[in-house]
Amino acid sequence: NSVPDVRIADADGKLELTLNGRNAPQLRVRPEYKQMLRTYSETKGKVNKDQKDAVQFVKQKLDNAKWFIDAILQRQITLFSVMEAIMEYQKEYFLTGDETKLKPMILKDISDIVGLDISTISRVANSKYVQTQFGTFLLKSFFSESLTTESGEEVSSREVKKILQDAIDAEDKRRPLADEKLAE
Repeated sequence: NSVPDVRIADADGKLELTLNGRNAPQLRVRPEYKQMLRTYSETKGKVNKDQKDAVQFVKQKLDNAKWFIDAILQRQITLFSVMEAIMEYQKEYFLTGDETKLKPMILKDISDIVGLDISTISRVANSKYVQTQFGTFLLKSFFSESLTTESGEEVSSREVKKILQDAIDAEDKRRPLADEKLAE
């Protein structure tokens, strides 16, 4: 079982979403390096070549660290916004744990809500886990195509699988339901 990236908790009928701090550590640059650059700028560059090379090296590393920290932060923001959209879209499921409450949902639905490319949504959904009061799940498990009933209502293919599973679990094992009966 994987460590969840996000958690959804039911707080008296209101869903709360939190990122797992273990997967998103606080990153920062040591203050000594910032001080080194400040000292250099205060000397107006009146240092020897070795000192100047050292300062350039430190500046390059600080810039790289800043870029890395910003990238991690952006990743967290993306994960949070994608998960928040999924949580709202599938709110009834996250409140009840009832798979028949799962609405048909495709990558484009979430992409349209958060304004990110479908490939970004796919990457997040395929690699992240959410912990709920009903278990820990891969985000992609909440995506499903829709099927249309005879009355024209759209239902999730996952809902149909759940109904079939319930029928099979309840059948008399000595006289299992015929395929035609299950199809019905």
